[in-house]
Amino acid sequence: MEVRDPVHGSIAIDDAEIQILEHPFFQRLRNIKQLGFAEYVFPGATHTRYLHSIGVMNVSTLVFNNLFKNQQSADVLRLKETLRLGCLLHDIGHAPLSHSTESVMPNVSALKLPKQFLSKEDRQASHEDYTIKSITDSSFTESFRDVKSKFGIDPIAVAELVMGETKNPSYFTLNGINYFPLLHQLVSSEMDCDRMDYLLRDSYFCGVSYGKFDLDWIIDNLKICTENQTAYLGISERAISTFDDFLLSRFHMFMMVYFHYRAVCLEQILMRYFDSAQNEYSIPADIEAYLDHDDPYLYKVLKNSTNIWAKRIVTNNIPKKILETFGVANLSQMHLLESYLKAEKIDYIKCSSSGRLSKYYSANSPQEHYPMKVIRESSLTKNYHTMKNIQDATDLFQKFSESHAVNRIHCDYDDLSTIQQKQVLEILQGQ
Repeated sequence: MEVRDPVHGSIAIDDAEIQILEHPFFQRLRNIKQLGFAEYVFPGATHTRYLHSIGVMNVSTLVFNNLFKNQQSADVLRLKETLRLGCLLHDIGHAPLSHSTESVMPNVSALKLPKQFLSKEDRQASHEDYTIKSITDSSFTESFRDVKSKFGIDPIAVAELVMGETKNPSYFTLNGINYFPLLHQLVSSEMDCDRMDYLLRDSYFCGVSYGKFDLDWIIDNLKICTENQTAYLGISERAISTFDDFLLSRFHMFMMVYFHYRAVCLEQILMRYFDSAQNEYSIPADIEAYLDHDDPYLYKVLKNSTNIWAKRIVTNNIPKKILETFGVANLSQMHLLESYLKAEKIDYIKCSSSGRLSKYYSANSPQEHYPMKVIRESSLTKNYHTMKNIQDATDLFQKFSESHAVNRIHCDYDDLSTIQQKQVLEILQGQ
């Protein structure tokens, strides 16, 4: 079986994987847009989590084949298939409009996750929790039958690869080397297959160039770096400039596409809808009932609602953007404007975000125990090389150590009184 993809071309699907792709749990992703409300700004951005997930699986195959050249043992093929499925299914738990609806998910205890995935605290569930439940404890789990038979795949191992922790390292160990960190890094890290796909895909469908980078060169220069019998993802020193380009591509896509003012404001309006119409829409804890929840399902609820915020989403009617600040500049002006709006009891929406180059390489990095490596190989001596951590090989992390804060204030300016409009203008003009 083949899938024709506008980004990667022809993508091969193994016969054993077909029942996974054709299962209703995975087919649901056909109706989950990759970028949520972004299509209101970039009309081409109607691509879905379904094709993105297949694209991530394809990238993982290209990377694995490069890292494990000419290795075809049963154990190697089992790890390859586990990685393919981890990449294919990393988004299977996403709710309608992707991240926008996670605020109405139930507590994680209601999902009744398998014991090894239970959270220490009864927090609100996330799409990752629904991913784990889908893979390990639902009707979807039965679709692993053929890949179990052909490759020896354990759905628990696939879920662990997505989550980043394993209780069975022997499953990922070959010839005494634990490959779990390396494979997880290909699912989720600074240079994972997810990002390699979505930057190119989002750039293509949005009609922008910010997310483009040299995928082939990066893949050709990825390496297996082993320390203390543990394998980590590495990259050749000669490809560091391309790695820098990859980092900046994501940063620029965030600033120009993912945090576009209209899409972000619509997300805030959706939060207003959830808060003011609490009985109209919620995400069920029952994983089988979750199958019904996709973008068309939520939009039908919104279209049938009499709630003012639902109507504004349906009609793409956001309040006017009256102030936007970058970094620390004009923060005092923003605070002054907020104080005035509160004093006058004028409703407004504030959208804030911190564009950061990396969430993995900062003071509180959650992935420090899975470091990405840079390898320097000798052109004269075979098998001689030196390694260092990625943050020691590029100065971008230091240059972008501070987040690029963006703040915006929206309000229905045209509905204000003449005096209020005048006073808002005076604040904005610094008078």
